[in-house]
Amino acid sequence: MRIYFLSYKPAILKLNGLYVGGIDLFERHIEIDLADSVLAEIVPGENLQPVNFFINDKLTQNPPPFMDVYLMDGEALIYIREYGNKNVALSVINQTRFCGNLITVFAQGGAFISIEGEEYSLLPLPSRFFNVRFEEKTLAGLPVLAVWGGDALLIISDKGKRIFMNEVEKAEFGDRLEVTVAFETCTAAKANCAYSYDGEKLDLISSKTVETCPPEKNIVHFAFFESVLTCGDYSRYLDNEIKSKASILKNYLGEFVSVTVPTEKFYAEHGDVRAAGLVYPKGANLFEVKYFAVDLSGDKISNVYPVD
Repeated sequence: MRIYFLSYKPAILKLNGLYVGGIDLFERHIEIDLADSVLAEIVPGENLQPVNFFINDKLTQNPPPFMDVYLMDGEALIYIREYGNKNVALSVINQTRFCGNLITVFAQGGAFISIEGEEYSLLPLPSRFFNVRFEEKTLAGLPVLAVWGGDALLIISDKGKRIFMNEVEKAEFGDRLEVTVAFETCTAAKANCAYSYDGEKLDLISSKTVETCPPEKNIVHFAFFESVLTCGDYSRYLDNEIKSKASILKNYLGEFVSVTVPTEKFYAEHGDVRAAGLVYPKGANLFEVKYFAVDLSGDKISNVYPVD
C-alpha cells in the first residue's frame, strides 16, 4: 500500500529504526505492506515529544488520537496533527473572574481552560491559546466572556458553560452574535452567520456563504464541491439541464467534510479527469476519500459521477 505522511510541524520519519527523511505539510509517500507491521517513529523539533506507532491493518481501522488517517483506493494518508510538549510543568497563562466563575487558561504539555463555579469543567484548547486574552461582552442582554486565542474564539456563558468555539475573522456582540468565518477554499469563501442566544445556548438563525474570488476554469470542479460543502450557491456552477436537481445532488454527494486533490496514483490510473476527493468520516480520527468527477458543457457542469 502506498502510505503518505503529513505533519503539522516539520519532523523526521524513521521506519524500523532507520532514518527515511523529513516530513511536513507537503505529501511524501513510500510503499509499505501492512502485513509487515512496520514501526514508524516521527520526531519533531521545538522540544516536542516524538510519536511512534505500527503501520498495519489496525492503524487503518483504529488510529491513535494524535493522528488522522485517510483511506483511499489502495492508499492511505497519515496526518500527525498533535505532538506532546516535553515540558509538562503546569504554568498559568491567564486568569480572570467572571460572574462568580474562576476562568484559568494554563499550559501543561498542551493548552487547557478550567472553569470553576457552580460546576467544574476542564477543556483542552488549540495551541493558539498559548497567547490568550479575555473580553467581557453582552449578548442578548446577558453577560458572556469572550476568550481569544489568535483568531480562535471561545465564548463562555455567565453560568460557566462553553457556548461557542470556532475560528472567526470577525465577531460582533449585541442582540445576537454575528460572526464571519473564512473557509480554506479556492474561491476564498466566507460565511456570515447570526446566532440567537437564550442564556443557555446559541441557535443559528441565518447563514450566507459568499465566494470572494472567482475560480479559474481548470479548477471549477473543486469550486463546485467546496461550494456544496460550505452551503454556498453551488447551483450557479450547474448548467440548465441539471440545475433543477441541485438539492438532490447535495443529498447524492452525502455528508462529506472536506475536499481534496486526487493523488498522483489516481491520475496515473484514471487519466486527466476533472475529479476531486470528497472526505467522509468513517470513525474516530478515521476518514474515507471517495472520488467524484464532473463533465463540462461550456463553462458549466453538466454531469457529476463517482470515479471507481
